[in-house]
Amino acid sequence: MGIFTQDIKTMDDLFLHGLQDIYYAEHQITKALPKMIDKATNRDLANGLKAHLEETNKQIERLDNVFQKLDKKPSSTQCPAIDGIIKEADEVVGEVADKAVLDAAIIAGAQAVEHYEICRYGTLIAWAQQLGHEEVVRFLTTNLNEEKAANTKLNTVALRKGVNSKASTAA
Repeated sequence: MGIFTQDIKTMDDLFLHGLQDIYYAEHQITKALPKMIDKATNRDLANGLKAHLEETNKQIERLDNVFQKLDKKPSSTQCPAIDGIIKEADEVVGEVADKAVLDAAIIAGAQAVEHYEICRYGTLIAWAQQLGHEEVVRFLTTNLNEEKAANTKLNTVALRKGVNSKASTAA
């Protein structure tokens, strides 16, 4: 699929493409999260990322259910957006020497991922409803709600658990 191909002809095709996109993204996130967990020095941050890794695996299972309900084989299509977000986060994290600043950078990268996922799931839910795929809305909504909660937890770690405060006073 590319800029000059015509693989997407209908709204159903577009919806399937979106599902394949988020399926790919979730799998890439399961590869990226362990690296973030290993680098995190704040215990709340590391524990939150570990919990979200488990959630992400459950989200993939829900997406498997979505494909099954649509009588489609679970498959993915490369998502340059998530690849870019993860690459940028890796590069920024790799450039940070101070551990306090490192945790703030990890949170920023993780939140960029969450915001992407929130956007995708919101769109997929709207499309599923429009196309009459009510049987999959519940799975997608559960994933969306988990992504929103993960973003809120990252905010809490950054603001209330002191990550940003410690980072701002680092030498």
